[in-house]
Amino acid sequence: MQVDRSLIIVEDDAAFARTLGKSFERRGYSVVHAASYDEAKERLLHYQPRFAVVDLKLASHSSGLACVQMLHEHDPDMLIVVLTGFASIGTAVEAIKLGACQYLAKPSNTDDIEAAFGHLAGNVDHQLGERATSIKTLEWETIHGVLAETDFNISEAARRLGMHRRTLARKLEKQRVK
Repeated sequence: MQVDRSLIIVEDDAAFARTLGKSFERRGYSVVHAASYDEAKERLLHYQPRFAVVDLKLASHSSGLACVQMLHEHDPDMLIVVLTGFASIGTAVEAIKLGACQYLAKPSNTDDIEAAFGHLAGNVDHQLGERATSIKTLEWETIHGVLAETDFNISEAARRLGMHRRTLARKLEKQRVK
C-alpha cells in the first residue's frame, strides 16, 4: 500500500522553505510551497496534502494560526506541524486547539518535523521538569510575544506592556539573542 506523502509548506522565508522542501523531497515527499495564507488557500484548490508545515508568523502580517485553522477545516485528518521562532505556551495551546498535531520551536530540522508527524498521542511517562518556570522566563516570554505582535516596534511594545520604552530597551539589552 502506497502511503500518501504529500506536503504543503507555508513559510514566508523562501530560502528556508526551499531548503526544507528539498530535504522532504529527498525523503520521498511531494512538496508544494505557499508564502502566505491566501497562497496556501489557493494551493488547496489543486493539491490535497496529507501533511503541512506552517510558520507561526508570516511576513504578510497574517498569523500561521489562521493557516492552521484553514488547513484543518479543509482536511481534519491532515497532520499539521507549526514551526516558530516565537515560541510561547499561549500560541502552542492555540495551535493545538486549532488542529495542529505538534508545535516546534525553530531551529527544527526535517528529522524533528517528520518525528512530530508521527508523534500524535501524548506520553504519560514524559519526564516532568524539576522546577517551575521562573518569573524571568515568564517575563521574557511575555515581552517576546508582545514584540512579535508589534513587529518588534519597541515603543508600541512598551506601551502595551505598560512600561517605559527605555526600561524595555534595557531588558532587551540584558537578554540579547546571539
